[in-house]
Amino acid sequence: MNRLVMTFAALLGLLGLRAAERDFTQYVNPLMGTQSSFELSAGNTYPVTALPWGMNFWTPQTGKMGDGWQYTYTANRIRGFKQTHQPSPWINDFGQFSLMPVTGSPEFDEDRRASWFSHKGETLRPYYYKVYLAEHDVVAEMAPTERAALFRFTFPETEQAYVVVDAFDRGSSVRIIPGENKVVGYSTRNSGGVPAGFRNYFVMVFDRPFEYRATFADSVLTENVLEQTAGHAGAVVGFRTAKGEQVHVRVASSFISSEQAELNLKELGDVGLEELAQQGRERWNEVLGRVEVEGGTLDQYRTFYTCLYRSLLFPHKFHEVDARGKTVHYSPTTGQVLPGYYYTGTGLWDTFRCLFPLLNLMYPSVSREMQEGFLNAYRESGFFPEWSSPGHRDCMVGNNSASVLADAYLKGICVDDTETLWNGLMAGAGGTHPTVSSSGRLGYEYYNRLGYIPYDVKINENAARTLEYAYDDWCIYRLGRKLGRPEKELEVFARRAMNYRNLFDPETRLMRGRNQNGTFMKPFSPLKWGDAFTEGNSWHYTWSVFHDPQGLISLMGGKDSFVQMLDSVFHVPPLFDDSYYGQVIHEIREMTVMNMGNYAHGNQPIQHMIYLYDYAGQPWKAQYWLRQVMDRLYTPAPDGYCGDEDNGQTSAWYVFSALGFYPVCPGTDQYVLGAPLFRKALLHFENGNVMEIAAPGNSPANYYLNRMLVNGKEHTANYLEHAVLQQGGRIECEMSATPNLSRGILENDLPYSFSRHPEE
Repeated sequence: MNRLVMTFAALLGLLGLRAAERDFTQYVNPLMGTQSSFELSAGNTYPVTALPWGMNFWTPQTGKMGDGWQYTYTANRIRGFKQTHQPSPWINDFGQFSLMPVTGSPEFDEDRRASWFSHKGETLRPYYYKVYLAEHDVVAEMAPTERAALFRFTFPETEQAYVVVDAFDRGSSVRIIPGENKVVGYSTRNSGGVPAGFRNYFVMVFDRPFEYRATFADSVLTENVLEQTAGHAGAVVGFRTAKGEQVHVRVASSFISSEQAELNLKELGDVGLEELAQQGRERWNEVLGRVEVEGGTLDQYRTFYTCLYRSLLFPHKFHEVDARGKTVHYSPTTGQVLPGYYYTGTGLWDTFRCLFPLLNLMYPSVSREMQEGFLNAYRESGFFPEWSSPGHRDCMVGNNSASVLADAYLKGICVDDTETLWNGLMAGAGGTHPTVSSSGRLGYEYYNRLGYIPYDVKINENAARTLEYAYDDWCIYRLGRKLGRPEKELEVFARRAMNYRNLFDPETRLMRGRNQNGTFMKPFSPLKWGDAFTEGNSWHYTWSVFHDPQGLISLMGGKDSFVQMLDSVFHVPPLFDDSYYGQVIHEIREMTVMNMGNYAHGNQPIQHMIYLYDYAGQPWKAQYWLRQVMDRLYTPAPDGYCGDEDNGQTSAWYVFSALGFYPVCPGTDQYVLGAPLFRKALLHFENGNVMEIAAPGNSPANYYLNRMLVNGKEHTANYLEHAVLQQGGRIECEMSATPNLSRGILENDLPYSFSRHPEE
């Protein structure tokens, strides 16, 4: 009997362990990527406390007001707990304000109120944050909803316990309402992308009366003055507290109105912090649990689920739900309140590559809302965004909204208003935003007439633009075929899709800037960053022919020459020419320190390159280098990325690659094969189907794919199809320590290329 009891107890213990493993949030490290600086990015992230795609994020703030590096791992003082919408330190923030509990004196200045803290005193989860503020002897906690948050401050025994409300500078307002234990106000601080009159309205409701009341106007504190509007406004409310006494603050905001902020506050309900955190935990487990991985190390789990968490933050909601239950949004173009969805906080130059394809594969219902939001952006501004935060931002190159919209539609995530969809694509392909040159196509007149943007017409990064426009034209062509557009109309885009050939220099076998008269620019160095290219050199950007690798192979003289050029990227020392920038930009430095030659994984142009070995019939080289990148360049530590994380793109690269496939060319239905990192993965699709990816022999030594079965059938192709994945079933991967040089080498095994499949 005792033996039976012990066996039953052991079984319960095992079940408990397995149940604990279902808490995917335990593997998420929000500090991954926070040990970054202007000179060297290890992610350039901040610890986000939020719900997936939530309108508002929250972060402890270590940087000064307005500093894009709002939290850095190496800092040792917290200035406040900030509502943020920042997608990157380079784009910076909008709609920001903060709270800070203090003791001793009602200190408003961000330096004097700041408190020392230790990471050992931090608890970080996607849905919950806790820290001990040493100088004030206060424990601060917070848990969010999509548009609100609940704070709990545990004070010491003192007659001087305060909460500072900082509405930030560049125009703000606060008002204390003692009878309602409330502080309301607005912040206008932004970094661009907003119209005149932009405001982020906030409301804070405390669970006790105020015993002290004061407001700030710039640097002047005035007690018992309940309202201030100034360049920099703020409020301080105070209490007498016993040791361990808690003050709760319910906070919400709105871009629409103070009344809408009050409505958004109702998201919190009447629950306490623990229950709210539990609700957040359940929501995060719901979305993280769409992808279950097993058979890896603890660090691999941590890296994987942290990357997945980062992939599910941006783009974030910018819409709200009004008193009638209707979805509405503040237009960052017109300033009006308009119906429908709106998502923001994404740079499509980064995220078209695999972040949006990840959403299309695993979270299509959310992706559809995003597509509808893009249509609203076009209706309101005349252009789809290429970088949004919250409106159009002048950053990066390309017309990659074409890729994002086409890939979603071609994968069955279809907006209803296809006329507006098509008109928006035509506007972007044939024009440039009047004030934000990165939206639309800068230089489209040259591109349409010559088939490239010349080097000598004072349009920066002209070769990069040409290569991306050619791919974007292919996306438009593919979508147009799906929509049944006239062949005569589509012929233009099919022809332009081959414009990449106009920049290929047969002498160097690289892409090269070209002058108006048809001559290539001189002098030419394949190691020169910038100039004709964007945050990379010719060796990086030459591979930006997503839709036609076979065409590039042919230009290079065949598969052997192509593979030789791919190999050279890793074998060339990390030499560079920074003369265009006049300094070593952080992307260059990140390449030089990784000991992988000229492979610059920390920036987007080359992130798909390794998968191109599949197109040349040597998939084993892709398998080798992919495992090298995952093992060497990603860790779950504060310095865990090898460059900017970039709104989920670099994270999504890891998620896809760890599963064993990658969307080299969004707009096709194919995912190009690598090899799985884990011994088992389960993909839970929204349609109810489950795909199991089994690689029981996977190990640090066995990273080569020897054989693959898809639903019991031999699979030699170097790709998987979207529909096959979505149908569910089982993919069996036989792993090996040595490459299989006879698998994936036939023409029929190679992924899609436009020049090989022009009618598909």
